[in-house]
Amino acid sequence: MIVLASEMQEKEVGDGSNFVVCLSGELLMQAEKLLRMGLHPSDVIAGYTLAGRKALTIIESLVVESVDRQSMTDLAIAKRGIKTAIGAKQYGYADFLTGLVAQACISTLTDNIRNFSVENVRVVKILGGAVSDSEVVPGMVIGRPCEGHITQLTDAKVAIFTCSIAPSETETKGVVTLDSAQQLLDYSLAEEKDMELMIQSIAESGVTCVITGGAVSDVAAHYLEKYQIMVLRIASKFELRRLSQMVGARGLVSLGPVNAEHQGYCKKIYQKEVGGRPVTVFEQDKKTSPVATVLLRASTNNSLNDIERAIDDGCNIFQAMCRDGRFVAGAGAVDIELAKQLAEYGQTVTGLEQYAVKAFGKAFEAVPHILADNAGLNPLAVMSSLYTAHEQQNGIQFGLDVNTGAAINVVEAGILDLLATKTMAIKLSTDVATTILRVDKIITAKPAGGPSGKKQGHWDDDD
Repeated sequence: MIVLASEMQEKEVGDGSNFVVCLSGELLMQAEKLLRMGLHPSDVIAGYTLAGRKALTIIESLVVESVDRQSMTDLAIAKRGIKTAIGAKQYGYADFLTGLVAQACISTLTDNIRNFSVENVRVVKILGGAVSDSEVVPGMVIGRPCEGHITQLTDAKVAIFTCSIAPSETETKGVVTLDSAQQLLDYSLAEEKDMELMIQSIAESGVTCVITGGAVSDVAAHYLEKYQIMVLRIASKFELRRLSQMVGARGLVSLGPVNAEHQGYCKKIYQKEVGGRPVTVFEQDKKTSPVATVLLRASTNNSLNDIERAIDDGCNIFQAMCRDGRFVAGAGAVDIELAKQLAEYGQTVTGLEQYAVKAFGKAFEAVPHILADNAGLNPLAVMSSLYTAHEQQNGIQFGLDVNTGAAINVVEAGILDLLATKTMAIKLSTDVATTILRVDKIITAKPAGGPSGKKQGHWDDDD
């Protein structure tokens, strides 16, 4: 029998993944105690399965707030829903970052709110400055400058090529014999003339901006400047695909005239310098842009990465809200209530499963316990005050205030957890615990084949 207990317990309860790790570890710790008491693993599994189903039923009745899909365009409502997820990772900047994420998500919503995708909100990290210098751009920000001297366009028609903008190359090797310097000049002149005709045909199509996923030759760059066409090179095929989606252009695999239906449109394209780094901004109208970019600023790379993860959590919460906008009380409030009601339910269960049901409920106490421990509070005093508060009327709304250690009405404080996140976390934690409990053999890792002992000299002497 293998029981992983303290190894799986995490000292953070911020998003759903941390809650799964925390609850799974606590369930296994409680299971270890039951096994030492003499219970068979099958009894523990049966009790955990029964308690897991009951917990899902109980949590449905603990909903304290619900957001209608038509209200998702309200900035204040969106901020209230995602603030807890962002505040769990960025406590001091929660209000500011919540506003940025809500603004970015709302700007990309379509008529069918359920179609919102996290991929529509991009993050561009620029080292330097303060977090408060971050902003939301309705469009895309490419972290590199334009290739030529044309750095600003308005009402641009965009063509996107996945190939290089360079003279065509033959598929096989060939030999050209030149007898004089004039023949060499004529050879280069013919190549340049072909490139000019190609760029001219693109310009006559009405294109004012060219995006390429390959290289731009010097000859092509010269004629693009001549015909006043902005050019930008994007190496990432994912960014190129997302930019195609934003401007409404179709990626073309060969150079030539661009049909009107294959061209995209961008309201404004310009190059600017942010933190000493030149970037190119594709800006659309705030109400019609399918993509929004959070231009993130911070003083260190670690801060940028941490804030990016917090923004990603906020976007995922917003996406889940678009499908199911029901919330339960956060800050350990719903966890204490689940522990309380599961303990009462365990009294009604007959058989050995009742011990497992009670242990399952007790595992939920780990959430407020860890919150109190991280805040430097006395966990026992916190647990006592929370249980006392939950005995009162509307007690399910009382959670932990990490600043004072007191039990407060977390719904009024705006600390909410998404019901869908909690429900899925309970399901996954139950599956993890019962799956590990079903392991009835200890698998011992043995060293792989190879030299049995340490040799003297070089290892390649036998080669």
